[in-house]
Amino acid sequence: MRLEVILSGFGGQGILFAGNLLALCGMYQRYQVTFLPVYGPEMRGGTCHCTVILSDKEIASPLVLEPGYLILLNLPSFIKFMPRLKKGGLALVNSDLVKKEEITNFEELIKGKRVIFLPMNTLAEEVGAPQALNMCALGAFNGCLEIFSESTFKKALKEMLFPSKAHLFESNLKAYQRGFQEVKKIVKD
Repeated sequence: MRLEVILSGFGGQGILFAGNLLALCGMYQRYQVTFLPVYGPEMRGGTCHCTVILSDKEIASPLVLEPGYLILLNLPSFIKFMPRLKKGGLALVNSDLVKKEEITNFEELIKGKRVIFLPMNTLAEEVGAPQALNMCALGAFNGCLEIFSESTFKKALKEMLFPSKAHLFESNLKAYQRGFQEVKKIVKD
């Protein structure tokens, strides 16, 4: 098994946190893991991204040129990364910020690929955690693949939240669970 994932969105949407959390969940599940964040002038408002690889074999390089999976939280990310998604790959897309009708070559971009649109901002708001749309996205991703258990997610989330942020555990967990449940309505086993 080898999963290559690119997570992308605006700076401030928690992309790097979600990628790091995904990698930590993978470590707890005893996968080989790489996490490659991209920092720079894109923080707070610009597009930022990270790559995560989870594998049952040693990983030679953290670079991902043609990912099998995308988590895209905004329109610039969709436009930038959809062309790189492998044929047959899966993209989870935030439908609150990515509207099909705003993309002139939409059909061309998604041809031969699986795309699931979820209103991640709305889902996070519905559970009272508007800033946790990244956790909705991570829940939806795991809902599609079920690569780690909820107990693994809880353990990793507790570790990732500094003591000063421990009060955010429950809201982040609710957002994760909402994303997981919502994608299950679309992806039947």
